[in-house]
Amino acid sequence: MTTGSSSNTGPTHKLVEAGVTLLIALFGVIVIAGSLKAGINWGAEGPRAGFFPFYIGLFIVASSGINLWHGLREDNDGLFAEWGQLRQVLSVVIPTGIYVGSMPFIGLYVASTIFIAWFMRWLGKYNWITVLAVALGMPLVTYLIFERWFMVPLPKGPLEEWLDL
Repeated sequence: MTTGSSSNTGPTHKLVEAGVTLLIALFGVIVIAGSLKAGINWGAEGPRAGFFPFYIGLFIVASSGINLWHGLREDNDGLFAEWGQLRQVLSVVIPTGIYVGSMPFIGLYVASTIFIAWFMRWLGKYNWITVLAVALGMPLVTYLIFERWFMVPLPKGPLEEWLDL
């Protein structure tokens, strides 16, 4: 149980629901804009590439509007999460986003090694021997299983290209 007035503060349910609803509506608007560029009418061969996505985008925006309206009408000003809890979530979400974003540039194996080592040492507080064994071992096992056994190529970066893996 936490004490202190600052630990009981954070975004409300209503604020978070409105924010998520607006993000989903923005996604719908992006779908609509892309559909308009691709063409939403009928061509000689049938519906153009943007025909069905356009209506899906409209459905997403309309549904988001309905959800926003209902969410703002409800009396739900309870605390969604405390700021400390959100920091813990972001301590996982941000490195995971960096991992995914770096993969096209440094490859799956190097990104995975860094990602695993970071989490084991930073969050798990494991000793360096264990960190290095797992951080180097898991990408190696992944390489052997997928690339050698199943013959499925995975994203490679400059190091893997240099090593001709």
